[in-house]
Amino acid sequence: MNRFALLVSNGIARVTGAALGPYQTAMIRIGFSATWLLFLLREFPHRQELYGPDGPWSWNLAEQLLSTNGAFTVMMWSDGRFWFETVYALAVLSSLLLLLGWRTRTMSVLFMVGVLSLQNRSVFMGDGGDNVLHLMCLYLVFTRCGRVWSLDERRARRSRAARARGEHVTDLIGPALWTVLGLALVSATFLGRLNGDWAVPALLWALWLAQALWWVVGRFARSDQPRIMLDVVADIVHNGALLVIMAEACLIYATAGWYKVQGSRWQDGTAVYYPLHLESFSPWPALADLLSANGVMVMLVTYGTVAVQVAFPFTLFNRRVKNVLLAAMITEHAVIAVVLGLPFFSLAMIAADSVFLPTSFLRRLGDGAARARGRLWARFAGGAGPGTRLPGQRAPENPEPTHVGFTA
Repeated sequence: MNRFALLVSNGIARVTGAALGPYQTAMIRIGFSATWLLFLLREFPHRQELYGPDGPWSWNLAEQLLSTNGAFTVMMWSDGRFWFETVYALAVLSSLLLLLGWRTRTMSVLFMVGVLSLQNRSVFMGDGGDNVLHLMCLYLVFTRCGRVWSLDERRARRSRAARARGEHVTDLIGPALWTVLGLALVSATFLGRLNGDWAVPALLWALWLAQALWWVVGRFARSDQPRIMLDVVADIVHNGALLVIMAEACLIYATAGWYKVQGSRWQDGTAVYYPLHLESFSPWPALADLLSANGVMVMLVTYGTVAVQVAFPFTLFNRRVKNVLLAAMITEHAVIAVVLGLPFFSLAMIAADSVFLPTSFLRRLGDGAARARGRLWARFAGGAGPGTRLPGQRAPENPEPTHVGFTA
């Protein structure tokens, strides 16, 4: 009994004492923001046909659908071309800034608004990866995804160093962003623009009020206890969202695998052959013919895909087996991106898979990227003097979790 109580207390202390998986959360932030950003940039010449006034799914059709399902989108606030271009540009900008980790709390909210607004404007645009992105953008706002590999982390490190030197550090950009967004939220609410389903507007108000509470506590609290309590709440919310993301990824693979088992083509081992010969999914016909020429290979890939997807959720407690299956799934998605011409679906799934990557691997990946960035900077900057630390060569990150809080 004492041992059980000790395990429970240790588990509670771990969940409430730190935001778990900072590197995995950063990978999710980078992966999904990069996926959406690349998609928006690739479709920029066709944006009017996909989501704008020139699309086959007209503004009136979208209005009729939204009146029945109540989905959230700011695209329906106006049918003007200027409003559409503004929202599209803000979606691109928020994706880029979230990718860089600048004011991740604010950018994660704007990223969610951009994804939901464009996708709910034209619901028939997507390849499956849009559904994953749709869900993950909601979960991402609950995470503390800027603790590593971000401009927020660099700013926090510099602020700590300045305070250690006795300097007074004041952040004006964060409060200004939340003030502007608060005014926009109040205006949209009173103008009736947030009618429909209550979930997303309630989430926006909750996030804005949480930030206001954090600012009030940090400004007027006479002790550290209220801020510590808010920090604990933030850690619990982050860890809960991370658990939901992991469960969602497992559910995607489990349902996909079990539905495949019921299909006759998957049972006889020929299912992989057919999509390779569909004209819509054959950007490289010669490569598709080469992969489908060997019947044994087609059978092994077909059965292997089902086995990996069904088995993956059951291997999470065995690190070695999980890592092997994870590598197989990432490789599979990379092949799908090239052979079937579905790069954004594959990027979205790889971003979801990254939540299971080992921390040691991600740290080595980050260190390698930092060294490569340092070498590039040295090459373009013409070298540096003795003792000069290049931008890509920074002090090792603190392996212990740090409390960042509801920063903007």
